[in-house]
Amino acid sequence: MNKKFNLNKQIKITLLAAMAFILMYFDFPLPLFPGFLKIDLSDLPALIGAFALGPVEGIVIELLKNILHVLFKGTQTALVGEFANFIVGSVLVFISGYIYKRNKNKKGAVVGLVCGVLAMTTVASLINYFVLIPTYAKVFKLPLDTLIGMGTKLNGNIIDLKTFIIWSVVPFNLLKGILVSLVTLGVYKNVSSLVHKEEVILEKKKYSKENI
Repeated sequence: MNKKFNLNKQIKITLLAAMAFILMYFDFPLPLFPGFLKIDLSDLPALIGAFALGPVEGIVIELLKNILHVLFKGTQTALVGEFANFIVGSVLVFISGYIYKRNKNKKGAVVGLVCGVLAMTTVASLINYFVLIPTYAKVFKLPLDTLIGMGTKLNGNIIDLKTFIIWSVVPFNLLKGILVSLVTLGVYKNVSSLVHKEEVILEKKKYSKENI
């Protein structure tokens, strides 16, 4: 039974990762943010996996999603974008999934998602400030002022890297996190029944054998 359970879990993780990979193709920019900040719903399958299977499984889905993206689509950011997507997405799904695992009800899901979005936004801000944006500028030999200038054109409050983080990275990640969280809350109840279907069948078989 344990082998069947583990195989079913592996299959579910793979399928959710494939769904997340497909959703990465459907990204779109927003008028208020620089063009390289694009919203997609690829964290949705990972959140569903984190709620249904566990927070670690959610991270695995995020990892597989980005590996598939590099293998099939390649990278236009020298892996900087994929690394950022993995780290930021992993924070969201792990925090959300961990809190939900301890309180498996609607309140637990809402609290988990709120904490996950806040943690994701914090990590995204720090990692962009200290690592990602400076690395991106260095790899592509772009002056940091050029990247900051992309934000300045849209928002006059952006005058340096710090204000770029405050006025672009923070609101972008909050908006993305809220959007993905709302969709997750809307679809999870229906999707989770499909994810847990095999587990319920296996539990019934086990119960039947024990009571023969």
